Parts: sequence; structure tokens; C-alpha cells
Amino acid sequence: MTLQELFDQLAAHPQYIIFYFTLLPLTAALAGFMGKGEGHLTPWKYLYSALVYLVCVPGIFSVTLDVYMFLFEKRSILQTDIYTQILPILSMVITLFIIKRNVNLDAIPGFGKLSGLIMMITATLLIMWGLDRTHFWVFVSARFEQALLVFVGLLLVVRFGWKKLFSGGSAS
Repeated sequence: MTLQELFDQLAAHPQYIIFYFTLLPLTAALAGFMGKGEGHLTPWKYLYSALVYLVCVPGIFSVTLDVYMFLFEKRSILQTDIYTQILPILSMVITLFIIKRNVNLDAIPGFGKLSGLIMMITATLLIMWGLDRTHFWVFVSARFEQALLVFVGLLLVVRFGWKKLFSGGSAS
């Protein structure tokens, strides 16, 4: 099964997607109501952690897919699938907003890892887009191994710069 076939199946049965991405913000709202002011405590922070991962992984994937479709595939915005490309992002934003009202996101286990994932995906897409726009590999006759080393080097530079920027000057 290809990714397109999976999206076609999901589009044929949107009730599953709608149920999933509606259940997550509702669960976050219910948890916020029941555990008001206690979101940093042990049972609640693990529920919030599960909710964050359940909503952010598809949301991040959807954002990445959208950026790829618009920048590299030159797909029209009118061809955007509401259920697989917009609903996960909306659900992610709403769920994170609801959770943030009850608990500091830094207190949620693993949230820093998601931030790092988002940054690495963003850096990867920006580097790929820059190389695509400049047609760099047309002018440089490099083997695949050399291109891969340059790409990894650029990612490491971006990661080092990001850590230096947001850790008060000390990179680890």
C-alpha cells in the first residue's frame, strides 16, 4: 500500500479521522476541567504527554506533507485534502492551546523532543528547498556520498546554531 492509497482510504471513510481528531481536543478539555491547576502533577502530565504525542505526530507529518506538496510538487492549494492535510493541523493547534491553558508545556515529559523534531524537519525542508531553488547540484559534479555528507554537515550546523541561540550561548 502506498501513501496515496492510504490517503484515498482515509478520504473514503472520513468518520474515523474526524472522530480521532475531535476526540483529542475534547479529552484535553476534559482533563483540563477535571485536573484544573494540577496539570504538572504525575497522573495528569502523563495523560497530557500521551495527548501531545497522539496529536503532534500526525500534525507534524501533515505540516511536512503540506510543505512538501506546495514547495516541491507545486500542488495547488485547491487540491488540499481537508481530512488528511488540514484537520490534523487544526486539531494539533487546538489541543496544544487547551493543554497550555492548564500546564506549562515544558512540564510535559517528552515535549522538548517534539520541539527538536520540528526544528530538524524544518531545517531539512529549508536545506532541500534551498538546494532545489539554486540548482546547486547542476553546477557541482559531486557523488551521492559527498552530497549526503554536505547535507548532514548543514544539518549539524543548523542544530548547533539552534542550541547556541536558545541555550544561552553554551552548546552541548
